[in-house]
Amino acid sequence: MSNTKKIALMSTLVLLLAVTAIFNFVLAGTRSTQVSGSGVQQPADYFTTYRTERNTTRSEEFLQLDSVIAAYASDSAEYREAVSEKQKMVEIMEDELVLETIIKSLGFSDAVVAIGSDSGNVNVFINSDELSEENNYKIRYALEQEQMVYDGNIIIIPVYAES
Repeated sequence: MSNTKKIALMSTLVLLLAVTAIFNFVLAGTRSTQVSGSGVQQPADYFTTYRTERNTTRSEEFLQLDSVIAAYASDSAEYREAVSEKQKMVEIMEDELVLETIIKSLGFSDAVVAIGSDSGNVNVFINSDELSEENNYKIRYALEQEQMVYDGNIIIIPVYAES
């Protein structure tokens, strides 16, 4: 690939990244905050903000992987690695969505799940002011059954956000 094509490709990617950032800012609007009882400021809608930021970050990662896929021949190691990483990200996104739906079905008004791509850790943020032992057990059991993730790799954090 010639230098001119590489420069054009990178310029296009930078432009797309800038457009994505602008859309994120416009669509997210002004983020209001509230002060919780502990005096810590939290976003009024923590879960929506988290999902928006997660999607923006992943969109940027997909753009980078797509640029690598476009820049290299299909028989190169870089191409295969980028395709593999992209597939892994898609699988993680699907797993997070399924787990979030399962956790909501347990009676929580909202939840977000973050699966570590290399660590195997699963972080669960639930919309609750506290986590009872029964709910803790239900969430852990669901994660173990659905993802084969076990206790040492599960972190459950209650985040109370009025909805």
